[in-house]
Amino acid sequence: MWERQAAAWRNTDLPTVEQNSSLNMKFDPKTTKLTWDCQENTTYGECVLIHKEKGQIKKKVKDKECQCTFQDCSLHGGVTLTVEVNINQRRISETLVYLNPGGEGTAAQNFSCLIYNADFMNCTWAKGQAAPNDVQYFLYIRDSKKKIERECPHYLKDSGTHVGCHLQDLSGLTSYSYFLVNGTSQEAGIQFFDSVLLLKEIEQYNPPNNITVHCNESHCFIRWEKPRTRKTLSIREFQYQLDIQRQSNTGSSRNQLIVVSGDTGNKYSFPRPGLRAKHTVKIRTADARKAHWGAWSQPAEFGSAEPESSLVHVYLLVVLGTFICGLTISCLFKRFLGMHRLFPPIPRIKDKLNDSHQIDHQQILWEKFAHDVGKGDKEEVLAVEEVAEAPANA
Repeated sequence: MWERQAAAWRNTDLPTVEQNSSLNMKFDPKTTKLTWDCQENTTYGECVLIHKEKGQIKKKVKDKECQCTFQDCSLHGGVTLTVEVNINQRRISETLVYLNPGGEGTAAQNFSCLIYNADFMNCTWAKGQAAPNDVQYFLYIRDSKKKIERECPHYLKDSGTHVGCHLQDLSGLTSYSYFLVNGTSQEAGIQFFDSVLLLKEIEQYNPPNNITVHCNESHCFIRWEKPRTRKTLSIREFQYQLDIQRQSNTGSSRNQLIVVSGDTGNKYSFPRPGLRAKHTVKIRTADARKAHWGAWSQPAEFGSAEPESSLVHVYLLVVLGTFICGLTISCLFKRFLGMHRLFPPIPRIKDKLNDSHQIDHQQILWEKFAHDVGKGDKEEVLAVEEVAEAPANA
């Protein structure tokens, strides 16, 4: 916890303004309290602070109270304060103008703060354009309840001039905090710069934790856990952005970024891409109401490490397979012809028993073989008849 540094904060006191009037109005910018002299028979009244950016801020005054305390607001642009009260049934209204003292253009400029990694904050600013060379700036931070005050513990310097602050302990900060950059110089008066920041709006969220990807035959499922933040937030207070890329030998192809609401349960599913395609997914986080995106997570890989075959590769494989099949069939056909020449078919006996014409069962004809010219001899076919023997004489 921060320790109260009253002495350091007293050095930052901004000038209190007074007005010589019947009410003797006074405004303390440190406490944003407006006071005036109490008089008898003072009844219902109203305080008004007119801000250049926020317009009118009104506060009711209770009976017999002679003060108004406003919430923290930036005062470097000047404000106008008005008091209206009833004294002895007579309405009195008086005005006080509060201006930023010092030379114009000497205040710190381009002030901004960023909370990161849930526990650290950096604030930066630039030297005023009209600030003298010996100017030195100091940053003071106060919680919205005006109880904890502290000067910057670690300044960032540029040529000896404070131009930033690094804080490693944010435990003393509330949702709203008041930031004041005051300046000193021996040559001229330095205007101050102040700002009220909502810490949730300046926090940059870390990437989500434990990103996993699982795929089945039809879909892929991405799951993650919400990141750690300065204050515990519900899942509905986050939104996520997914970057899914397909990897190839020629590089990665970026798809359209996908925004997923935190109330979906920190998960996302999509149709499974090519079975052999390697993909990566990165996720970053932002507040659900403000797309102030943080850093990307490390890529999570899924899918095969082998690149997916393109249509050209498939076409080449089909052509090559067809060529190999044709070559194989051609070789088998040539081999069949060679075997037919080396081993001609053996002549078979002609079966004339099944012919359609009548056959003499007493005669057997043999099929003539066709011989080469000059090599064949004619064969004589002899007819053999069976003669019945005469019976012997008795």
